[in-house]
Amino acid sequence: MMNEDIFYFEGDKQPMSDSLTLTGAEGANYIQVSSSAKPLLFDISWEVCRKVGGIYTVITSKAQITVSEWGDRYGLIGPYSEQASHEFEEIPPSTLSTDLIECLKRKHGIRVYFGRWLVKGYPRVFLIDINSSMDKLDYWRSKLMGSFSVNEDGETNEAIVFGNQVAIFFHEFVRLVENRPVVAHFHEWLTGVGLICLRQLNVKIAMIFTTHATLFGRYLAAGHVDVYNVINRVNPDEEAGRRGIYHRHWIETGAARGADIFTTVSEITNYEAQYALGRAAEVITPNGLLIEKFVALHEFQNLHRKNKERISEFVVGHFFGNLDFDIDKTLYMFTAGRQEYHNKGVDLFIESLARLNYLLKKNSRDITVVAFIIMPGKVSNYNIESIKGQSLLREIKNSCDKISKRIKNRLYNSLIAGEVPDPKVILGQEDMVILKRRVQSVHQTKSLPPIVTHNMESGTDEILENLRRCDLINKHEDRVKVIYHPEFLNLNSPIFPIEYDSFVRGCHLGVFPSYYEPWGYTPAECTVMGVPSISSNLTGFANYMASCGVDVEEHGVYIIDRRERSFDESKEQMVDIMWKFTQLSRRQRIELRNKTEKLSHLLDWKLLGRYYYKARRMALKKVYGVEIPMPSIFSIRRGYEGTGIDDGVVM
Repeated sequence: MMNEDIFYFEGDKQPMSDSLTLTGAEGANYIQVSSSAKPLLFDISWEVCRKVGGIYTVITSKAQITVSEWGDRYGLIGPYSEQASHEFEEIPPSTLSTDLIECLKRKHGIRVYFGRWLVKGYPRVFLIDINSSMDKLDYWRSKLMGSFSVNEDGETNEAIVFGNQVAIFFHEFVRLVENRPVVAHFHEWLTGVGLICLRQLNVKIAMIFTTHATLFGRYLAAGHVDVYNVINRVNPDEEAGRRGIYHRHWIETGAARGADIFTTVSEITNYEAQYALGRAAEVITPNGLLIEKFVALHEFQNLHRKNKERISEFVVGHFFGNLDFDIDKTLYMFTAGRQEYHNKGVDLFIESLARLNYLLKKNSRDITVVAFIIMPGKVSNYNIESIKGQSLLREIKNSCDKISKRIKNRLYNSLIAGEVPDPKVILGQEDMVILKRRVQSVHQTKSLPPIVTHNMESGTDEILENLRRCDLINKHEDRVKVIYHPEFLNLNSPIFPIEYDSFVRGCHLGVFPSYYEPWGYTPAECTVMGVPSISSNLTGFANYMASCGVDVEEHGVYIIDRRERSFDESKEQMVDIMWKFTQLSRRQRIELRNKTEKLSHLLDWKLLGRYYYKARRMALKKVYGVEIPMPSIFSIRRGYEGTGIDDGVVM
């Protein structure tokens, strides 16, 4: 790590010798740094210290490598919230940060919290309290948008306030570190107002804007529009107005066009940005992950086995009294993410499951598929059937543990007395009564196992309605069973206490046939964990993997065509992949997981972080005329041979 620390804390190391202390106009002690000093870097995101969507994964997973690259010259800025406080450690700021925070409070009434983010890399963060400036909303909104500023969209209003606060933050910060190069990297439209306001204030700062998904494309796709075949023929402003997102689209477009360097996360998003935002990206910045390789290859296979057992235990409880299939011959498939029924390809997944169910029944296969849908929906609480099944399973397990302990003691006592154990004594009458009662509890279950774990509003959930429409209701003869879990997974769940990562590791196949997915972290996470997956060629992930010069299907990364084929043709392609997967032997599945895990290096930030380096280098050169060297952490060459990826210095 570089040992310069612009945000150093009291008691930590001091700034380097190119810093000196002077008295500013406000009478405070400021740090003045020469123009030859090393640049400073900020990431600005709505998801700093709070998980809302995929950008949280981007920011958290690259935090460690960014800190390794920039040292203590790196910080993040986000809005303060109650949720943010759960993963934020507030600590005393440095002299510089203290002066900045006090200045923002005294001159502008902006309240800022300073500390560290409790993720790997432990980066510095500034969290800005939006509520401390909400009284300025009308003024700032009118100043920004003029005659069309009237807007009842609460999220846009918050973005306007936060953006103005960020602009004031940098206006004061640049004054405090006069002549020091600063890079501000804005992520998504929610931070875009900050970039636009900095342009209006004419603040000299290198600005990068990344769109992780255009609003225009997302809303078109949600309306079942063939995005990539019509986007070059529609008027983005008019369409945005018709769909009620004009103000958001205006912010995103202004940020993209106003940035010194514009980036997108994939080529497919870049194509859409050219028409939706009127600017092509200078750099494509694919999303990586923090890869932790196992010393021994069998270690991740052991994790699969252990977590599969945890899933199996839940499945046994869910199908309590209806366990009409062999749990040892059961495959676990899943899809997960935000509930965007069409965009995430859930419609294709459900219809493919129905077809797979037909094929498995027709061919009398003894394999059962349990398909999980992990997507948050409108729920009230867990349904009685799900709670009852897990509760009865726990009672049986406890009874078996108690009886086993008593049997062990009786066996031990008989043997040390030199007697041959009497089977009638070993399993006593009291034990038999308990066992018979547990058997009765199994036979008392008459209704079909639930297809959803929670109570939901009737007739309002597309997933639930279409599972029923496709007759996927967990009938006895079905070889495809479904479990819809309309909440994100967590260890505190009373029915399925498991973290998402552990759940993924325990599954056999992830299915993500998205119709609109600028990147696609879910299949990427599967690849890193050695879990085969299905994605579509309308995702940034699939296009990136296909460009790496590797036979990805041979490595368990299956890509279906949703761009040139109809819905039914794509369904048949996906059913064929799923059907063939069910015919693999256990040994073949183990070998496939090994191959999948070998592709994980293609998603390592040590490889993909170089594209962020390129964007920052271009921005600094354009604004300040300064060059930054390639960090040694991106010079790793071993492992990328034959991937089709340039492993040299990015120019």
